[in-house]
Amino acid sequence: MALKIQTDYNRFKTIIRGKIKQDLKKFMSNGEMIGKKGKEYISIPLPRITLPHFEHDYEKKGGVGQGEGDKGQPMSGQAGQGQSGQGAAGEQPGEHILEVDISLEELALILGEELELPRIQPKGQKENIKTKKDKYSGIRTTGPDSLRHFRRTYKHALKRQIVTGSYKPDDPIIIPIRDDFRYRSWKTTVEPTSCAVIIYIMDVSGSMGTEQKEIVRTESFWIDTWLKSQYKDISTRYIIHDAQAKEVDQDTFYHTRESGGTIISSAYKLCQKIIQDEYPSSEWNTYVFHFSDGDNWSSEDTNRCIEMLKKDFLPSVNLFCYGQVESQYGSGQFIKDLHEQVKDQENLVTSKIDRKEDIYKSIKKFLGKGK
Repeated sequence: MALKIQTDYNRFKTIIRGKIKQDLKKFMSNGEMIGKKGKEYISIPLPRITLPHFEHDYEKKGGVGQGEGDKGQPMSGQAGQGQSGQGAAGEQPGEHILEVDISLEELALILGEELELPRIQPKGQKENIKTKKDKYSGIRTTGPDSLRHFRRTYKHALKRQIVTGSYKPDDPIIIPIRDDFRYRSWKTTVEPTSCAVIIYIMDVSGSMGTEQKEIVRTESFWIDTWLKSQYKDISTRYIIHDAQAKEVDQDTFYHTRESGGTIISSAYKLCQKIIQDEYPSSEWNTYVFHFSDGDNWSSEDTNRCIEMLKKDFLPSVNLFCYGQVESQYGSGQFIKDLHEQVKDQENLVTSKIDRKEDIYKSIKKFLGKGK
């Protein structure tokens, strides 16, 4: 019975994974479910899955299959039998939604499979953060029964019986004694951990509205989900800017509404200072994601940003991603300048995100190179 339950449970998980992959694009554009469950799990709304079953007519109303009626006679559509439209209150259940809790680790795996994201090969290792790993690589004569090595135990028993002359080839019965028992043993190794830092930069000037910030919030969640599945230790920093830049916490990053002009270089300078002071490229894998509507104060400041990209960011970071969110107030010029002046740089990726439905292809473009 236990085996059958486990088989059914595994089959149910397979069905759920299939449903999530089927509707992943829709989920990725829906910001309402983000953070719905907590830090480790998320609730995914799915149509309720039910098995066919018989329902007994306790009121004995009769009808086709239960009383009068001819073979092949169609059932009459009465109110309450699942038909839409006006009428009296029905007695049949409607369509229900089942919320399935899924771990972020499992969600990241589904995300990687569906978007065909390559596994990231981390660079550098941070020496002062280490992980301990236990590996069963040896054999010893003492230990718990759960770690008994049966093959080694019977091998020693066979050797002992051959040496003592008690082994009979015609009647090969091998009975281990206490001295024959062998157990698996483990060895603990300490390894430096590959670390990563994600720095999010967002334009919060007057041209960036609530809809644009919701797109940034949703896309950032999926980026976090994937990158956290690739690294054991990860740090996240947030920078907002209009004409000036400042570092903020996550809640402030997603809910700040400011006005004023836009000077992108102010954010790049702050970002570069954080990286230089706290995240040396020899030890940290660095990811920078900048979201803006493409409006900048002047072409001179844009040239300053491009110079910083070429000189400071691209030689040291794993990935610098610029996502341009469509806004009716933004000029959208910044991404055009990047395409014209920064070419053939594999770790610079740009993406236009005109609406929520574009988040899917934007993430695939950002993370599809496995940097």
